[in-house]
Amino acid sequence: MSISTGTKRFNELQRNIPGITQSILTRHLRQLEKDKLVHRTVYPEVPPRVEYRLTQLGRSFQGVLDEVEKWGLTYIEFLHQEELL
Repeated sequence: MSISTGTKRFNELQRNIPGITQSILTRHLRQLEKDKLVHRTVYPEVPPRVEYRLTQLGRSFQGVLDEVEKWGLTYIEFLHQEELL
């Protein structure tokens, strides 16, 4: 699951990114928001509910990420075949 599949809450993102700390995820989401790739919505509730979704600009980058993922999976397979991993 990634943010590209719709609106996600912070805890959903954190659960689905193995090993990421709350502070690192917060820092990256803030930078993505600053770069206009992610939109953050805060709901006036107690406790506050915060949701994140890709902006149109962020969605336009999805093809690039898909190709990087495809290359990465091919590379991992190569490493396995060469017994380097």
